[in-house]
Amino acid sequence: MDRVPILKLGDILIISIQIDLDDQSVLALQEDLADAVVTTGARGVIIDITAVEIVDSFIGRMLSTIAAMSRMLDAQTVVVGMRPAVAITLVELGLSLGGVQTALNLEKGIARLDHVRGATP
Repeated sequence: MDRVPILKLGDILIISIQIDLDDQSVLALQEDLADAVVTTGARGVIIDITAVEIVDSFIGRMLSTIAAMSRMLDAQTVVVGMRPAVAITLVELGLSLGGVQTALNLEKGIARLDHVRGATP
């Protein structure tokens, strides 16, 4: 099973999804991320889905679950790199991704987290 790497940048954790996620890899990612948020004291999580070409309800639920879990551990989540086709599909599936902020790219995602945390972007 491939694991999704979690990178640390200051008090932000960055997850770049480059593989097809199955149930096992999502569960491993959620566990790894929860551990990383607690261990590092991260205040923000960025999930980069630039490489995700196809989205289904599974991916949508995974993003919502990760965001909810991060919020419970006092970290905000921003999803970056969403393609227009992915956004359209999520809307058509009725997945609003409540509680998940979005940004066009990594730079804007970091700026959004800085703004939410009260720092100057």
